Amino acid sequence: MAANNRRMSGKKGAQVGSGGKRRRGLEGKGPTPPAEMRKGHAKQRAANAKTRRAAGRPQQRRGGGRSTSELVVGRNSVYEALRDGVPASTLYVQQFIDNDERVREALQLAAERGGINLMEAPRPELDRMTNGLNHQGLVLQVPPYEYAHPEDLVAAAHDEGADPLIVALDGVTDPRNLGAVVRSVSAFGGHGVVVPERRAAGMTAGAWKTSAGTAARTPVARATNLTRALESYQKAGITVVGLAADGEAELGDLEVLDGPLVVVVGSEGKGLSRLVGETCDVRVRIPMPGGAESLNAGVATGIVLYEAARRRS
Repeated sequence: MAANNRRMSGKKGAQVGSGGKRRRGLEGKGPTPPAEMRKGHAKQRAANAKTRRAAGRPQQRRGGGRSTSELVVGRNSVYEALRDGVPASTLYVQQFIDNDERVREALQLAAERGGINLMEAPRPELDRMTNGLNHQGLVLQVPPYEYAHPEDLVAAAHDEGADPLIVALDGVTDPRNLGAVVRSVSAFGGHGVVVPERRAAGMTAGAWKTSAGTAARTPVARATNLTRALESYQKAGITVVGLAADGEAELGDLEVLDGPLVVVVGSEGKGLSRLVGETCDVRVRIPMPGGAESLNAGVATGIVLYEAARRRS
């Protein structure tokens, strides 16, 4: 009978106690902290960002940014890029490459410059990297270019205690023209070059080579909208002068060259775009008694900057 009672009973035998753990587990943990104090909460991240801004952490500005990395391929091209000071991060050399004079010179230049990684890679890997181009066993990786912001060029001029002298390019798509303009700006004491973010030449390896090393000390800024950048310069008290074959003023008669100045240069074929031309304070023409219809961007820029430098001296 006792056995039968045990089968019908729902009670379990004696168990070890929890020592009060269950009771403590039921106790409250206090009020829920505000969202700003909860780790990982969106409001906490926003509060942290606000604190960093208040502490003076610089915020990224629109219009600058970085370009994409670029590859220079071929033995002569790689050698010339290294010789001309084009920035480089990695030199890829094909395994079991025929070690001719150009290869030896490229390797020597990379070693002398320092800071360039040397990587050996099989031919199929180089073919893949270059999309099947004739790389001849040498591939040079050019790191992304760090563009300035258009306002940085004005700040640099003020830091020098000088009136800003800036060149803006409108519709110039040849990197060699950009490099030539950078070289002229550097030669005549300018404070930098502004290019549009779209449909314009950027600081490629070709632009670096044409600049003959001056791109290392002359900043290039990138503007999301060139017209707005020019209007911002005007609000800062800078005169915007556009170069045009049918300009209303002649370069020699222009009286604003010795003050704060932005020179806007258009493409050789189309000149200034309509909106940019309308934004300029004055459009100026360069007299050409020889009868040439136009000058390329690099030459035109050099002429105007020489005249501006002469007036400022």
